Amino acid sequence: MSEDDPGIRARGEEALGELAQALLENPLFSQAMGRALGAGESAMQAQKKALAALDVASAGDVDRLTRRIRSLSDRVEQLEDQIDLMERERGRRQEPDEPSS
Repeated sequence: MSEDDPGIRARGEEALGELAQALLENPLFSQAMGRALGAGESAMQAQKKALAALDVASAGDVDRLTRRIRSLSDRVEQLEDQIDLMERERGRRQEPDEPSS
């Protein structure tokens, strides 16, 4: 039989399912997982507090600032286009009429 044999694969998947079920039913394992998840959350909160205490921007803060800068950049570009248009119109009005021969 080769490794690609569906029977071996099915037995392996079944054994893995049984192992997962046994772990989920084990109270010690459940407690350990709960503590690990709680520790991860605590670490994330501590990291946020430390960054705030150091006055370091979070990734969300940087993303918001980036969006704001892009918005301002777009607005400045629009204003530059409007100024260029006004200057062209003013230049046309100030050009002397060519004398006719």
